[in-house]
Amino acid sequence: MRTFGKWLGRILLSLLVAAIVIGVWKKDEITRLMAVNSLFSADRIVANFSTMDSAFLTVEVPRGSGATTDLPYGPETTLPDAVTGWVQDRAVTSLLVLKDGQIVFEEYYLGTTADDRRISWSVAKSFVSALFGILLDEGAIASLDDPVTQYAPMLKGGAYDGATIRDVLQMASGVTFDEDYLDFNSDINRMGRVLALGGRMDDFAADLTETFVAPGQQWQYVSIDTHVIGMVIRGATGRTIPDLLSEKVIAPLGLEQSPLYITDGAGTAFVLGGLNLTTRDYARFGQMFLQNGRYNGQQIVPADWVAASTAPSAPTKADAIGYGYQWWVPKGAPMGEFMGRGIYGQYVYVNQNSGVVIATTGADRNFRDDGVNDANVAMFRTIANSL
Repeated sequence: MRTFGKWLGRILLSLLVAAIVIGVWKKDEITRLMAVNSLFSADRIVANFSTMDSAFLTVEVPRGSGATTDLPYGPETTLPDAVTGWVQDRAVTSLLVLKDGQIVFEEYYLGTTADDRRISWSVAKSFVSALFGILLDEGAIASLDDPVTQYAPMLKGGAYDGATIRDVLQMASGVTFDEDYLDFNSDINRMGRVLALGGRMDDFAADLTETFVAPGQQWQYVSIDTHVIGMVIRGATGRTIPDLLSEKVIAPLGLEQSPLYITDGAGTAFVLGGLNLTTRDYARFGQMFLQNGRYNGQQIVPADWVAASTAPSAPTKADAIGYGYQWWVPKGAPMGEFMGRGIYGQYVYVNQNSGVVIATTGADRNFRDDGVNDANVAMFRTIANSL
């Protein structure tokens, strides 16, 4: 009996030592996984969205050495009374309104500040679109109708084999991808765990094998499509997205702070939703698009790309919200009304006819409820019409 007790003790001690060794060895991965699992918790979501660099691997996107571009204050403006209730109901953390390039309203809520670099989520997709348009104009990419495998050959034989660049820009790849944020086993949440545990997003995209329709036939929002755009850009240029984005977009904009990009374990930027900027810098990006790609005295994004990427060209249903090349087009929008949109209430809304840009961040855990997006757009229009 004593012998058995000794052996049992040794086994338990060995298991304990092994657990400690694994815990130390995988400490960072375990910490990130725990952070992912509590990322959207009611008591932590606001703080988490301002401190993503403490939960994930990140890389700086250098703002360059130039001066910060002026974002002047215009006449003091009182927004419609309904805005107050909307801010509370939608857990808005910041709201900045530009009219004719001037700040007419700026406020921060729930303990956030103007210096917080807030996570963009899918607003980041619109930044990738801007970069893509520049590279297309420069000739680094020949045509939107090129197959994605021409620039990202590791996708051959998988779900993206046969899809064109235009297909993925329009979210019409036909690739099967479950984007249910509330399902632990959905593709989007599996992808999140790959990111947290230091896996490779390229491998995740290449391992997808199923399609539900031929490419280009049907619109369905598939976030991994944007990662494929990133693969195309990297394959065409031999450079990283943070490096290119810094040179082509961020530095020319003259931002206040260098953005942060979440990365995977290989250092590849999480381009479909990992960009972190201040609200003022989101507004600068929106103002540049309002001005047809021109900002700070130079043409940053080609004007024809601004027009093409923000037009509702994707094969969406006739009565549904429109989609262009990684930009949303609200229902019933006139030409020149479009927006970048991210989960939990992140928006860069642009209304060229009104000369209005609205940048807002949020921590809205009910963002998927019926009618929420339509109500947000209605509020943006109310604000624009009031100025």
